[in-house]
Amino acid sequence: MADAPPSNKLRQYLLELRPEARALLASELERAVLRGEAPPGASAILEQLRKTARQEGRKLPRVGNPQRLFFAAVEPFLVSDIAERKHLGRIPRASLDPLWKWICRDLMMREARTYSDQVQLLLAANEKNGADQVARAFQDMVEQRLRECLASVKSDDKASKRIAGQIGTPHAIDEVRELAAILRARDALGVIGSRLPASISNLAGEQLENVKGLLDSPIGRHRDVFLYALLIVMNRLGAPWQLIRLSIHAAASDLAEHIAATPFAIAVDVVLGDLDRIVTNLRDAVKGADGDEIGRLLKDFHDAARALHTEIELPPDSTWGRQLASARAEAASLLEGEIENLPGQVRRLLRPRNGREAIAPLDLIDVDDVDAKLAILAACRNYAGELAVSEATLRVHSELQSYFDNGTDVLLERLRQAVRPRIREPARARRRRCRQGRAKGRKGLIFNVILKP
Repeated sequence: MADAPPSNKLRQYLLELRPEARALLASELERAVLRGEAPPGASAILEQLRKTARQEGRKLPRVGNPQRLFFAAVEPFLVSDIAERKHLGRIPRASLDPLWKWICRDLMMREARTYSDQVQLLLAANEKNGADQVARAFQDMVEQRLRECLASVKSDDKASKRIAGQIGTPHAIDEVRELAAILRARDALGVIGSRLPASISNLAGEQLENVKGLLDSPIGRHRDVFLYALLIVMNRLGAPWQLIRLSIHAAASDLAEHIAATPFAIAVDVVLGDLDRIVTNLRDAVKGADGDEIGRLLKDFHDAARALHTEIELPPDSTWGRQLASARAEAASLLEGEIENLPGQVRRLLRPRNGREAIAPLDLIDVDDVDAKLAILAACRNYAGELAVSEATLRVHSELQSYFDNGTDVLLERLRQAVRPRIREPARARRRRCRQGRAKGRKGLIFNVILKP
């Protein structure tokens, strides 16, 4: 059974740890998994630690295992998105396990078992270099077998469907093709990665010239390497949308039709695909009421969408223009659905109450829901233009502003009543005061978000 996702309290605890402590915890959990001694929930905790590290631009140390060593060459081309969406040159993280099981069960079972046994022994002896060499040899074997497999199903629909069913992912054959291509270009991509800076905060000027020169070199412009080289560059960018500057530079023009005539036009396709990924992750963050993640994703979407129509002359009726409009409409629909009923929820939560109801604590589930939607509203105010939610944001904010302008006195009296202990039992009184104190603190957040200038 898969581990349940970590609770909000556990996520908060992990976020409060120092980065060094999170790295140590991840290493210990991974060693426990390798030994078969992982505690319950280890996988979910590791996933949360890795997610936090990616958001902070950090890399957690990884304790090797046969599967991870094999996919090490694929790491720069993984994407955290739903498996149903196809990304140019990328493989969904969720597809790695199905691909690995297919390789070990159906493609080359005997060789995979030998490889796994050798790597386990080498890692147990702390022979990391030896394990890496064994992994490279196995990658070469798999790449050759994948090419043979793809050639055999090229004109055989029945065989293609059989393999897709064995793997079980929505784009199984495409993922096999991407895996084979990445493994084939592994060494060339390693050279390109070694010649790029670890991070590029602003792809402009001399930095832009250097990257363009690297991609124009014989190794970079090879047809089997070019797309993956672009993705490596994108991974190094502080703002991934800046990849489109390579296409503008190559065309010496910001006109979409001129850019589309160059090989670097694919950079625009990659950024538009990444915009779709942001929308998917935004939907997940909204469901999980992850305010920090929502704010980060909205900023990423805003910056990328603005760049696509300000740095490029993008006609609305062009293919790229329609893709951008579709992504903006999807994001707007998601956000409007979250904030449109917010004024009514706030009024119900803070309505004046009488009798015994007046001293009852606020429902913390309702408070959390309103809190999360207020965070979305605050972020929408910052990025309303590119998110196409300006009208809805202004309307909701105006309704809330009017409510607080006219109902502040009643609200303050409600909060004064909420913190009066009315139950004689000390233990129960303490618990109730704690709950009411937390609720009162939440209301302070409501004032700060809604009434700020």
